[in-house]
Amino acid sequence: MSAEQFRDWAKAALWDEKYKVRRFGDLCQSGDSRGPPEFKRAGAGWTRSDAFIAESVFMCALTKATLTYDTLRFEYEDFPETKEPVWILGRKYSALTEKEEILLDVTSCLWFTYRKGFPAIGGTGPTSDTGWGCMLRCGQMIFAQALVGRHLSRDWRWMKGKKQTDNYYNVLNAFIDKKDSYYSIHQIAQMGVGEGKSIGQWYGPNTVAQVLKKLATFDMWSSLAVHIAMDNTVVIEEIRRLCKPNCPCPGASAFPSAESYFLSNGYPDGDETTDSLLLWKPLVLLIPLRLGLTDINEAYIETLKHCFMMPQSLGVIGGKPNSAHYFIGYVGEELIYLDPHTTQPAVDPVDSCHISDESFHCQHPPCRMSIAELDPSIAVGFFCKKEEDFSDWCQQIKKLSLIRGALPMFELIEHQPSHFSSPDVLNLTPDSSDADRLERFFDSEDEDFEILSL
Repeated sequence: MSAEQFRDWAKAALWDEKYKVRRFGDLCQSGDSRGPPEFKRAGAGWTRSDAFIAESVFMCALTKATLTYDTLRFEYEDFPETKEPVWILGRKYSALTEKEEILLDVTSCLWFTYRKGFPAIGGTGPTSDTGWGCMLRCGQMIFAQALVGRHLSRDWRWMKGKKQTDNYYNVLNAFIDKKDSYYSIHQIAQMGVGEGKSIGQWYGPNTVAQVLKKLATFDMWSSLAVHIAMDNTVVIEEIRRLCKPNCPCPGASAFPSAESYFLSNGYPDGDETTDSLLLWKPLVLLIPLRLGLTDINEAYIETLKHCFMMPQSLGVIGGKPNSAHYFIGYVGEELIYLDPHTTQPAVDPVDSCHISDESFHCQHPPCRMSIAELDPSIAVGFFCKKEEDFSDWCQQIKKLSLIRGALPMFELIEHQPSHFSSPDVLNLTPDSSDADRLERFFDSEDEDFEILSL
């Protein structure tokens, strides 16, 4: 039984038992010892003491199940023995001869999961994101991959016990669970309030993308140009203006000059703030999409697969109706993903260069799921460090239209039409934010995602 199957089984079984135990407690407190028909075989004549014992037994079982899922690494399935290529964020592997390389690549991705015991969000808020933070963690993972590409390169690999560079620890420190880290759960949750999301509320793929875009404006060390494509359309001219420092693009993230920015949380001044950044500001392109009504349209599957084959790929955030995942590749008809639904103790770093980092890397085979099970609401990410990377990406996207029987997931155009994103078109007021406009279309699935506590 795989970890995914075990979790689904345990969740269904234990929730059923929890419901029964609580119903018995209610019945006993009311003096009714008969119980409804479905409970008679199991609990007729229960006393309050019996109900209390049953409740305690259930909580022990719940704790045991949670620990089993979090600690039994051998439950994870290895890659299948298949001749189908394995694609991980633009890299092609053989499942027959390169399993170690596959695992090393996956392990090198930063893995952000539920945490407990971190400083209270906002001073008085939650100290754990278990049950509500899965999409926020997926947003952290896709953005961390961009920072790895920006500061370490796609060829960089993490190995247990190997001393890493300062740049690695600076990237990791940007996501540590504390209020002054650029992309911490604290920053995302509090910035989300401005997007209409209360702390502890579930996010959709678009909302977390919008929040990360805003937070990136404070990260002068990375100096990223973050663009969220509107209305299933990527405008080439708009992105080129955004990534050229002297040609600001309306609606894009604005960056203060490096000279005027004071780094209060220990991050170094950018060492690439001169020549290279004058030519091109590294691009993080996030594209919220809805690839069907309730299920993914099969016509999009081949196009989605090709996105994982591009060297600019950052992966996909999304999931299925009961959980959010960070998808990093595929093999055959299965998506490969990192799962944030594991609760680990929060890490309190001694300093920015002394962080216990093993829990931030998934050291077992990644999870897999059928592409057909993917919820149609997703966000696709790409990273173009140089202008030629973006030009190459544009050419690859144009070639996708030649795939027989496949539908393009979004449109790539050179110039912005005069009517593009007009408030009248969406029937919204002129001062509506990008998040408001996109959320109506791409985050409508929020109520379909179930909060997990296992």
